[in-house]
Amino acid sequence: MTRPVIVPGARDVRGRLDEASADGAESDAVVVACPPHPQHGGSRSDARLRSVADALGERGVDCLRFDYGPWDEGVGERADARDAAAWAADQYDAVGLFGYSFGASVALCAATDLDLRALSALAPTARLGPDLDAVAVLDRIDCPIQIAVGERDDTVDWAPIAERAAELGREVERLPADHFFVGRHDRVGELAAAFLASELGENS
Repeated sequence: MTRPVIVPGARDVRGRLDEASADGAESDAVVVACPPHPQHGGSRSDARLRSVADALGERGVDCLRFDYGPWDEGVGERADARDAAAWAADQYDAVGLFGYSFGASVALCAATDLDLRALSALAPTARLGPDLDAVAVLDRIDCPIQIAVGERDDTVDWAPIAERAAELGREVERLPADHFFVGRHDRVGELAAAFLASELGENS
């Protein structure tokens, strides 16, 4: 089951809450999913976000997929992720964060101010802007982190994030894929969902 959500905050942020079907019980855990670049067609309907939401639902975890407010060079989008996570924290006992591409870096940059159980970043890029360094924030995120990258990805600069995450002892998954994970959407959905559900205390 899915239902619309209007995220409280200064910007117009709307999403869809995918409610888990496992055992028919309400979930006490949710993952907030940050979409890829909105100026390149990224939205809450992204296939990778939907794959993660489906795999989470099978594990009893809800998923909030949202669309950013008006384009704001990454700054407003980071605020949108924080507002969505704040809404989630008011509704659930355990909150995780997921993002793909631009959204993965948004999630990393937002996480320093959030009380999260876990964060999974798929194909993040090292920098969103002059003041949004996704590599530097890795040192300031307290929750467990999973970084997943495609080894054939030549679309974003993912290597500095993967290298720093490995240095910090974070989980780094390297897949034989390009940036878009063509033919591997189910694989990345299962990978992220297994990690997140485990850290959120749900069935993995």
